[in-house]
Amino acid sequence: MDINPFIFRKNDIRGHADDDLPDPVVERLGSGLGQLIPEFYREPRPNPLTVAVGRDMRLHSERIAAAMCRGLQRRGIHVIDLGMCPTPVCYFAQATMDVLGSIMVTGSHNPPAYNGLKITLKGKPVIEELIQSLRVITAAGKPPPAADPGSYTIRDANQLYIKHLAEHFHGLGEFNISRNQPITIVADAGNGTAGLVLAPLLNRLGFDHHLLYGEPDGTLPHHHPDPTVEENLADLRREVAARGAHLGVAYDGDADRLGVVDDHGRIVWGDQLLIVFAAEILKRHPGAAIVADVKCSQTLFDAIERMGGTPIMWKTGHSLIKKKMVEEDALLAGEMSGHLFFKHRYFGYDDAIYATFRLLEIMAAKGSIMGDYHFSEVADFLPPVCNTPELRADCPDQHKFRVVERLREQMYNCWENPHNGNCPQIRRLITIDGVRAIFDNGWGLVRASNTQPVLVLRFEAENTTALNRIQRYITRQVKTAIREVSSD
Repeated sequence: MDINPFIFRKNDIRGHADDDLPDPVVERLGSGLGQLIPEFYREPRPNPLTVAVGRDMRLHSERIAAAMCRGLQRRGIHVIDLGMCPTPVCYFAQATMDVLGSIMVTGSHNPPAYNGLKITLKGKPVIEELIQSLRVITAAGKPPPAADPGSYTIRDANQLYIKHLAEHFHGLGEFNISRNQPITIVADAGNGTAGLVLAPLLNRLGFDHHLLYGEPDGTLPHHHPDPTVEENLADLRREVAARGAHLGVAYDGDADRLGVVDDHGRIVWGDQLLIVFAAEILKRHPGAAIVADVKCSQTLFDAIERMGGTPIMWKTGHSLIKKKMVEEDALLAGEMSGHLFFKHRYFGYDDAIYATFRLLEIMAAKGSIMGDYHFSEVADFLPPVCNTPELRADCPDQHKFRVVERLREQMYNCWENPHNGNCPQIRRLITIDGVRAIFDNGWGLVRASNTQPVLVLRFEAENTTALNRIQRYITRQVKTAIREVSSD
């Protein structure tokens, strides 16, 4: 059986649902995981070996989840089927149930024809080394079945999650009851899985809310659920204005990434949200480590340091960030893309639903003191920036990492020979993930996406003129690198 090697990525497994993840391949992946799990758990080994499996709303997710369960059971792994749920609910099951791991079938923010697997074992994300071990095992052939197949049970983790968060944020319910006008929120679930748990939580906590596209629908009839793309927030912005809401929030398909619009319709990006959360946490935990990915604004790292925290720049990718959080004992982490990770008062994984209620807590606290809880009143202290959102350039999987490596060589050449040709003065190069070139008055980043056949670019500068100059220069270098790699 031929298995596309490019489905094995740094953070998870992703591919075209029909071409790359047909049932036989997924069953082989499940059997391979079933073979790896006992090796991962040497001694003492939990008994029985049990894994939770969840899925998002994509049209092929139910099929893929069923094939994964069969593969795991074939190797003697017991399966708890969580059904359709947000990815954070799958993580929650891993954290609170007697299971040794979780597997979430989700395409996240990828196009509708794609799907994938987010794997967590022993409370830790499975990252590149173990994913590559799985690639080797599956390429070697189908492992023999276990003497005793694993069992299969169904459990509704959504309700357990709702109960947990309702208790965790009971103070918000008391706040709303005490006010003549509760906090008003508009939420866009994008026909993803967020609607399964968000509406019940907002109801239980007494919020005045309006839910857009809350019904899970794998055809994605309204817009693509990716809150990092500005056009996907258009309906949310209109509805916030029409209803005079205090806050607007949006989610990706599996609800682990958050987009925010304030009451004036301004988009508040992931790195700006991190400043808001960091300000709250650092008041209580001075000096705390906070991890942010390489795409984030320099204003974030400066703000964390100014507020007495320890900023740590790291690689992009949910599993890579979670691993770094553990290493640094960080209380908070996040990515420009809206992944937000709370170790402070929570389990340390990315959960956009939980992050929403942390924002609402901050708004409620301000309302209790100042009498106004519009989110713009919270966000107005954020430093002004001149930057771009995430920009994406198509680049085949087989080329994208070589293109970034070629670009790195070009940037080092410009850094070491600043008077050679039209090279601007590069002050520093950060290469922990792609290339982040620091200039006198701004920076530019190019990295290979871990999840799609694209290059991700972002630029920031002191003013529009400098921003355009940096963007033009690096875009020109990227085109040169693509052309050279394609002709090799």
